[in-house]
Amino acid sequence: MNNEPLLQIPANSQIFVLTGAGISKESGIQTFRDSDGLWNNHRIEDVASPEGFYRNPTLVYDFYNNRRKEVNSGTEANKGHFDLYELEKTFKINIITQNIDNLHEKAGSSSIIHMHGELNKARCIMNDSHVFDWFEDLNETHKCPECDSQMRPHIVWFGEMPLQMDEIHNLAEQSALFLSIGTSGEVYPAAGFVTMFNDMRKPTVELNLEPSRNQDQFNFSIHKPATVAVEEFKNLLIKNIK
Repeated sequence: MNNEPLLQIPANSQIFVLTGAGISKESGIQTFRDSDGLWNNHRIEDVASPEGFYRNPTLVYDFYNNRRKEVNSGTEANKGHFDLYELEKTFKINIITQNIDNLHEKAGSSSIIHMHGELNKARCIMNDSHVFDWFEDLNETHKCPECDSQMRPHIVWFGEMPLQMDEIHNLAEQSALFLSIGTSGEVYPAAGFVTMFNDMRKPTVELNLEPSRNQDQFNFSIHKPATVAVEEFKNLLIKNIK
């Protein structure tokens, strides 16, 4: 750890929090980078690309149906999620998550953007604005309630544009500090957020089990499991309130 004085920000400041698979993994959710480009024993290009969907939609539907069942059948938020919620008592916490689960919601966080989509939503293949809550299995027989087109998982696949990028950039401009939790620093545009904050001369913090690919761009870091690192960061931040 270094540059602890950078954590001196006023109470009620906005904090931009980017979360990745590392925080959900401690709740038992497997990450897609766990083993040689496999995600739950599937090749990423088969289940996380538009080409994979059009080549074998049944495989993709089944894959996300199983992920949805995993998340909705007892997977719970962990201490890292709850500590971020606790920080809302002192600061304005805006969570921008790469995760498609609902664990931040389960912990009670109030401001969440799912830049890579959500397991518990489905959308029309013809109109990206036709998005619906979805908690059951999804398959090719389901039709969009708005236009009767085929439905797909509301997931941002490789080669697709992440969601709500304009809103994300606006939040960055309003925030006093950037916090990155449990992310590899390999997937863009999220991996570029630290550069954006450095360009704005705002402090940047990494909490990760191991140093990320872009660790040298952060002003301050704690390399421990998220359930430990988030609590340490929370305590430091509150101790150093201006």
